[in-house]
Amino acid sequence: MKHRGAAAATVLALWGAGLGVLVHREYFRPRFEMLAEAAFRVTPGAAYYGVSQGDRQIGFASSTVDTTPTSIVVRDYLVANLPIGGRARRAVARTDVTLSRALRLRAFTLSLTSDGAPLHAEGQIVADTQLVVAVATGDQRPDTQRVHLDGPILLPTLVPLAIALGERPEVGKRYELPLFDPIGMTPKQVAFTVRAESLFVLSDSASFDSTLQRWRPVAPDTIRAWQIATDSPSGFSGWIDEHGRVVETSQLGMQLTRLPYEVAWENWRIEQASSGAAIADDRDILETTAIAASKALRGRIPMLRVRLEGVDLTGYDLDGYRQSLRGNVLTIREEPGAALRARYQIGRSFASNTPFTRPEPLIQSNDPAIRSAALRIVGTATDPSAAVERLTRWVHDSVAQQITFGVPDALQVLRSRVGDCNEHTQLFVALARSLGIPTRIAAGLGYIDGKFYYHAWPEVYLRGWVATDPTFGQYPADAAHLRFVVGGLGRQAELLRLMGNLKITVLNAEPASRTR
Repeated sequence: MKHRGAAAATVLALWGAGLGVLVHREYFRPRFEMLAEAAFRVTPGAAYYGVSQGDRQIGFASSTVDTTPTSIVVRDYLVANLPIGGRARRAVARTDVTLSRALRLRAFTLSLTSDGAPLHAEGQIVADTQLVVAVATGDQRPDTQRVHLDGPILLPTLVPLAIALGERPEVGKRYELPLFDPIGMTPKQVAFTVRAESLFVLSDSASFDSTLQRWRPVAPDTIRAWQIATDSPSGFSGWIDEHGRVVETSQLGMQLTRLPYEVAWENWRIEQASSGAAIADDRDILETTAIAASKALRGRIPMLRVRLEGVDLTGYDLDGYRQSLRGNVLTIREEPGAALRARYQIGRSFASNTPFTRPEPLIQSNDPAIRSAALRIVGTATDPSAAVERLTRWVHDSVAQQITFGVPDALQVLRSRVGDCNEHTQLFVALARSLGIPTRIAAGLGYIDGKFYYHAWPEVYLRGWVATDPTFGQYPADAAHLRFVVGGLGRQAELLRLMGNLKITVLNAEPASRTR
């Protein structure tokens, strides 16, 4: 089965990069008091967007701003039938952000609904120094984390107004903004650049064309807009006007374009009857983001050498352990048998204080059900390598391979026994960590039938980090796994900048018979 890991990132990308329509704060200013002055320029209003792929509309988005004497509330909404895995999959994303009148973040809620269990996240600023975030999927109890803050933060959806509320944007100007990723649970500085300036013709009203049975925009107006760009998947890239409203933005071959409400919503509603049709490969996100291999690979691949071109490789986790990067040439070697012999045993304290044995939101390694399942799977094994092999085989055999579209939750996967590589990996990590085996998530590209698809798999620490793949049932995972990042969905979003840009040339691939 063709199994790819891009699905879960798709709605997050649209939510994070596509809905940042209004309300931000100017963190590029050294004096924070200026934000209070800028806040008076924020007025109530709404903007509407059509979500399109090529010449076909596949969704609708909106952003609404409400003001009170003490707060500003921004509500963003997106609904789309995303072409994934051969069919249109409905996804709905909502965010509500509450700001003070000085444009400081006070609270937010986020919900994502798709194929899998719905995700809900809530955040609250406490004493300006701590962010308390609770994340839950389905009917699970929320996982709560407290994140220390060194200063004010922004959500990705608020970038456009943070830039527009200051001086008039100028081409070439650079901004540094402190963003918080509610999925990755990490604050970080993100750089933005004003890349271009242009005029756009937009309409705010519409009339119904009885001949075409469609709404059409009327009363066009010319506005000035600026193109904002960033290399970070946590930020916003697109065109914004002088009020900080998005004019248009694109991600994963899909575009959000500002339109009158009737054109954006009513026309899409009219087209809904055909939204369940089968999806051709030239529209399927998973197929259009796959990368063709320059030559076919046969069987298990213990060694692979490729040339990576078309993207800046800075910041990716390409070098280390089984991978070696020299210039733009990456060599991957499957771990030899000696690397699988751990220097510790299960049940004896080894690295229990490392983050790779601790629970995380949606990786509930301390849950009794996870711990009980892990002990049942490994039986009396005390050798970590033997335990990893049994866990890999069990997850592969017990979790049905089915492309899902949502945020993976280990406990939910244990119950549903269904998922793609993200679900297989999330459950494996929770099971392994519950036994005290240091385990982390790797993501990048996996080879299937002539193409490299976006894929996720676990790495376990034995003598060093060793790749295993419960989705493909491989322990250790073969060399046809190109790791680009280590970390959860927040880090995996960095793979988005590879899409449509990365080129892979296979230089050398040794079959198993030549190395064993």
